[in-house]
Amino acid sequence: MLSSTRNLSKSTVGKIVLVLFLAVIVASFALADLANFQTGSVGGGGNTAAQGKGFTVSEQQIDDAMQQRLRVVRQNNPEATYADLAGEYDLIVKQLIEEAALAAFAEHNGFRLSKALVDAEIAQLPGVQGLDGQFTAASYQNFLQAQNLTDRQLRNILSAGIYQRLLLQPAVVETRVPTEVAKPYASMQLEERTGNIATIAAEPIARSISVTEDEVAAFYRTNGARYTVPEQRILRIARIGSERVQNVVATPAEIDAAMNEEGGEFAPRDVRVISQVVVPTQAAANEIAAAARRGSFADAVAPAGFSAADVSIGPQTRDEFTALAGEGVARAAFSNDVKAGQVIGPIQSALGYHVVRVESITRDQVSAADRRAQIAETLTERKRAGTIEDLVIDLEDALSDGASFAEAVEAVGLEILETPPLTAAGRSRDGSGYTFPDDMRRVLQTAFELEPGDEPVVERLDDESGYALVTLEDVIEAAPAPLAQIREQVRTDLIRDRALSRARDLAQMIKRRFDGGEELAAAVAAVSEAEGVTLQPPEQITLRRIQLAGMGGDIPTPLQMLFRLAEGKSQIAAEEEEGGIFVVVAQEIVPGDASDNPQLITSLANEFRQPLTVELAQQFMNAVVAEMEVERNDAVINRARERILGN
Repeated sequence: MLSSTRNLSKSTVGKIVLVLFLAVIVASFALADLANFQTGSVGGGGNTAAQGKGFTVSEQQIDDAMQQRLRVVRQNNPEATYADLAGEYDLIVKQLIEEAALAAFAEHNGFRLSKALVDAEIAQLPGVQGLDGQFTAASYQNFLQAQNLTDRQLRNILSAGIYQRLLLQPAVVETRVPTEVAKPYASMQLEERTGNIATIAAEPIARSISVTEDEVAAFYRTNGARYTVPEQRILRIARIGSERVQNVVATPAEIDAAMNEEGGEFAPRDVRVISQVVVPTQAAANEIAAAARRGSFADAVAPAGFSAADVSIGPQTRDEFTALAGEGVARAAFSNDVKAGQVIGPIQSALGYHVVRVESITRDQVSAADRRAQIAETLTERKRAGTIEDLVIDLEDALSDGASFAEAVEAVGLEILETPPLTAAGRSRDGSGYTFPDDMRRVLQTAFELEPGDEPVVERLDDESGYALVTLEDVIEAAPAPLAQIREQVRTDLIRDRALSRARDLAQMIKRRFDGGEELAAAVAAVSEAEGVTLQPPEQITLRRIQLAGMGGDIPTPLQMLFRLAEGKSQIAAEEEEGGIFVVVAQEIVPGDASDNPQLITSLANEFRQPLTVELAQQFMNAVVAEMEVERNDAVINRARERILGN
């Protein structure tokens, strides 16, 4: 509903990116974001950051978690740095400790996971399948390499996620919020406020500001970080895509073999409605078969104690009937010579003696030409996928034998693409207009995780059609762009900053006058005249808190401020990106009453279920942490913070 209501009801652990077990709850207890717990390496040691009964959390684990969190953030903001994670550090550490405590708690209480269960989780991960969609060891190794993980680390991660699903879900299932708890919050949504808002726009002020070249240069020196070009990298890439195998096609002989394979994948599909009885002796089977050929199958099996329902198998494909009756019986029942209504048998199998009646036959209505075309397409697709996989294996073998990037690529006949200097977003700042290929975004991400001197890495293309081998050619460290290239941008920024500063000064003057007893409109007019600027008179607005919900997450800052102020009070609000400063006055507040609005109360109670679930999960985790006697080593935790984030 309203973001303000959510803020009132939300615990400090409510941010999904900060605590994995909360992410598990919000996502219906699915391990949806493996990345939050994957590991990397940014240095550090093995000193203990926390410990409890049967477990420790090391400083290295903090390093790993911070690096992986940075990788996740860079998926949306490729130019993010560790500085952008400063606000998340404490909760990431808390997450690691709670994850380890929960796993130790499970082990301590005999709740152990089987290897088969973890294997099943691995098989479902994206990126561990080959081009045919099946799990392969090679794809799994590529996945581990791309995520900077060992098999053991991945298994630990997945085990932790499973523990969180299976232990936390029972603790928070079917959470309910009492009506009397939701009612005050529902009444708050019906609260009505009338306010006056004075807007001091920066743009008109900026038109009257001029700056000198020396001032522009000084502003550039003072704000160098503002104009820093992110780290750039030059990459060398060898692409192994579908275009590389266009000449690979299924041969006529391969197509003929597939068409002629009896019962194979490409054989024409028959669906046959079957009745069957299985008896222990051949004599009994002979009697049933003879009777079935003279009359109905149901009458033939009745003397042996079988009803029509007992012997009716229904529609079957050959594979289905093979699984039910065995290969020999299915071969006889699905022979091309068999006609509808025909009785077959007795046929002996490990189950006994079978008598089968084929009630009806439905065959595929696909012409031989169409069937051949379908087979050719499928075989060609598989053959091309296999060829690509073989090329990748050849590349990896060459690299393992000590070949350089260029030598390995030349050995398999690929072309090398060398990029200009690129940012992590794939942008080139050399003015060439170079565009990084859209289907190699994974390759770009992997390339920005490499360190100088690292071995080339094979990465899957975004459209799953092939792979690319990438190596790091050069790294250009982040540095401010030359002033000569961005002088106009710097000039505009300087003028804008001065205009915003002037707007803030005017807003402070207006607020002081209002707080001194003047009406807001009179205060605006007085400051406008005294300072020689043209300011618009204030705007009056009346809203209920519930109306903010219709604005989604895009609630203007002045309206947010209006619903925070006490009646008769004023405050300054800023939307600097939009170039505006505001003086907000809460003129009148009319409390809401939801007593006659049960639908709103029920809706809010339902909305509170998620934050209450989060809170209950946190309380469960607090109990686990206490049970496992967790002790933090704040000296190690703070040392890691300073090393990773800086002072």
